[in-house]
Amino acid sequence: MCAGVPLAAQGPTDGVGTAARTGLMFDGYYFGSSYAFDHVVEWTVPVGLSYRLGPHLTVDLSSAYAHAAAATTSGTLEVSGATDSDVRISWAPASGHVIVSVVGTLPTGKKAVDSSAVPLLSALATEVLNFTTPTFGTGGGVMGGFATAVKLGEHWAGGVGGSYRWRASYTPVAGGGDLAPGGEGRVRLGAEGPVGGRGYFRGAAVYATSGADTLGAAARSASGPRFLVYSGLSLPAGGSSLSLYAYDRYRFRPHDDDSTVVQVPRGNVLALGARLDRPVSPALSLAPNVEFRHELAGPATGRLALLGWL
Repeated sequence: MCAGVPLAAQGPTDGVGTAARTGLMFDGYYFGSSYAFDHVVEWTVPVGLSYRLGPHLTVDLSSAYAHAAAATTSGTLEVSGATDSDVRISWAPASGHVIVSVVGTLPTGKKAVDSSAVPLLSALATEVLNFTTPTFGTGGGVMGGFATAVKLGEHWAGGVGGSYRWRASYTPVAGGGDLAPGGEGRVRLGAEGPVGGRGYFRGAAVYATSGADTLGAAARSASGPRFLVYSGLSLPAGGSSLSLYAYDRYRFRPHDDDSTVVQVPRGNVLALGARLDRPVSPALSLAPNVEFRHELAGPATGRLALLGWL
């Protein structure tokens, strides 16, 4: 469930304008007392500020405050605080055709957490779950990328984009070793356009690959390339908008065959969902969401086994 509220908005004047937005995002998963976690809940308050400096240049600032809690057989686990902040500079030298962007992630969140919070943070980062805030902080980083679009016929458009992210090292657990995350590169192809007179379709394919993470002096872990296919259909529903979507993300085996490197197993996550965007007032909208997720995992060879579903 999420709710969004524009804090303030100023329409562009000669290509210059400012807009701010906030909201409340609530995620909850309830499993029952027979599991390690009876339930895990999280609420997030995102804040975004966008400043348009002209027809070709925009600066965006985004951050959030989040609180997560889990009930376990040994008690309640909690973690809360501000998250990292992103400063994005977007430049469109050819309006409507090419966008070049640079994003700086400022380490305003929790660089290190107490070891007692690790089980909760592990649950938040689990791929089969879909928490708005899967992590409360990193060491920061920088990402650069581009996107371009072309017309496909009279009403449709296609696009291609790419990016590379560098992440700084930090100490994720207080008293533990430093983590040096590997860099990540992404390539995206997409298409969108109207269907059936009233609907609007969006589809995309994303390929991502990353370097090995290094923990402490020598421990390394590697994840294989990921391939994601996404499709979504938006339909009018009275005064609301109904979105139906599906995506499948497959993680291949790592390229690194070094036996000293811990290899993240292959995996696949399938999701099917629906979201209803319902304006309550000019300043408030609600967006309930229902989703089915299914996750498989397995070794470098052989069949994938069911890891979980919800």
